[in-house]
Amino acid sequence: MDTASFWDVVEGRAEPPPVARLLGFRLMHVDPQAMTIETGFTATKAFLNPAGHIQGGMLAAMLDDTMGPALVATLDAGQWAPTTDLHVQFHRPALPGPIKGHGRVVRRGGSVAFLAGELLDAEGRTVATAVATASIRAS
Repeated sequence: MDTASFWDVVEGRAEPPPVARLLGFRLMHVDPQAMTIETGFTATKAFLNPAGHIQGGMLAAMLDDTMGPALVATLDAGQWAPTTDLHVQFHRPALPGPIKGHGRVVRRGGSVAFLAGELLDAEGRTVATAVATASIRAS
């Protein structure tokens, strides 16, 4: 998602991407100056693995959809920033229901950014954390 598309979604002029809708993505707060974001997701029973927990790939997608927009909110018009590396740690099983995301840009250079994020369950317990690298590119 480029910067213009991101702000169109934030300001209600455009629909979120299909994967964001699938994840039940909600933007709670974004602060481009602080390079932080708060997101919400709705984990449904469709996300369950055979053990009855939210499948790890779904949690990884939620983390990517938290950290990436924290960076995109800081980009200049005409830039975009695909994730080039994503490392996720799963702390406890996640169950269907609300999941809250916190993301931040740890460090941003001219062409590379380092990101960090976490997901919390309805009780405020950390279910997963991640670090990522993104490549800042011109459209």
